[in-house]
Amino acid sequence: MMNNKSMTITKCKSLKGQITVPGDKSISHRGVMFGAISDGITELNGFLDGADCRSTISCFKKMGINITQDNDHVIIHGKGLNGLSQPKEILDVGNSGTTTRLISGILAGSAFESTLNGDASIQTRPMGRIMTPLKMMGADITSIKGNDCAPLKINGGNLHAIDYISPVASAQVKSCVLLAGLYCDGITSVTEPVLSRNHTELMLQGFGAEVKSENNKAFIAGRPKLIGQQITVPGDISSAAYFIVAGLICENADLLIENVNCNPTRAGILKVCEMMGANIEYLNQRIVSGEEVCDVHITTSNLHGTKVDGDLIPTLIDEIPVIAVMAAFADGDTIIADAAELKVKESNRIDSVVNNLKSMGVVCEPTEDGMIIHGRNFVNESGDKASNIHGAKIITKSDHRIAMSFAIAGLVADGKTTFDDPECVVISYPEFYNTIETIKNK
Repeated sequence: MMNNKSMTITKCKSLKGQITVPGDKSISHRGVMFGAISDGITELNGFLDGADCRSTISCFKKMGINITQDNDHVIIHGKGLNGLSQPKEILDVGNSGTTTRLISGILAGSAFESTLNGDASIQTRPMGRIMTPLKMMGADITSIKGNDCAPLKINGGNLHAIDYISPVASAQVKSCVLLAGLYCDGITSVTEPVLSRNHTELMLQGFGAEVKSENNKAFIAGRPKLIGQQITVPGDISSAAYFIVAGLICENADLLIENVNCNPTRAGILKVCEMMGANIEYLNQRIVSGEEVCDVHITTSNLHGTKVDGDLIPTLIDEIPVIAVMAAFADGDTIIADAAELKVKESNRIDSVVNNLKSMGVVCEPTEDGMIIHGRNFVNESGDKASNIHGAKIITKSDHRIAMSFAIAGLVADGKTTFDDPECVVISYPEFYNTIETIKNK
């Protein structure tokens, strides 16, 4: 095991190997939640044993659900749609926005009072975006501090179906409303400006709910009988993204990442890699538990800048930090736009990415809804070429995606890259640094 408290990343000579990445975080969360409100046993294989998903397990245990876990194997003994019990203590969601927003939909439909709270980061993240539609459905949900953030108090029950037009393309908002719709008579629908990831729709169909989608609109019929399922969780493309980028920008790289979730509503980073000229292959394409899965083969590539915006953004919002790192080592400029959502993630990721790139010698600037990254051969107005990209002390803001993205930058940068909080990667990828060591030729 590596000592994550004093992590130092240095430039590598080559990356070679065949790896798997942890189970998909979105699917792991949903498997626990949907299993808990289904009848019978749900079994998850490949579960992501990270801090966020453990928070989901903890919350449902506090509501009377028997859940056993053996590393990435989880068994949930469901009690049906109305089988949850009133928690005797605050439901602690930790750092997990997914837990907070999705469980709120279930709690809004459950006939008891509950309180949700989490860490300092969660207490600053916007919850008004779920409170508004839930209140439209008749929910009694309040922000205890009056700032539309956690802690939240929910008095559940007595909901009615609505047709909600969401101002944001957010799978968490959509899922919250659809889950609340399970507790309503009739049909609940959510229309988004752009289609967000559809794991909730796919998985609820597998559990027996009547769900359908038309373009950017999802419908769900209320009061179904959900039945426990066996689910194989594929590898998380958000975790695979770091090694996809590493394989493209590192010298002498040849990597195979097996069993990656390549759901089109989630896999925008693969499109961006192709747009930038990546050497990338998709092997062994198949369907696993309703999700598209493949093995991804990447080799060192000569990349060029591109524009990332519009409908692509919801399919890669979590991958933008590592896309920005990839852009720094490409030729030409990369523009990232329509991504103001980055400001309300675990950190303000626009600021975090730009500030850390600058500390490594990258020429870049923030915009209102994204950033502009000038690639490795950038020449300024005076005709001077930008300095080589070098190691630096990375300020993570305890954001796991910032830490992992800049660890990948450190594999290509000159000198040493260190981190103020390297351990924050446990949120989604506890073995991240060890995976690097298995493929890195020092």
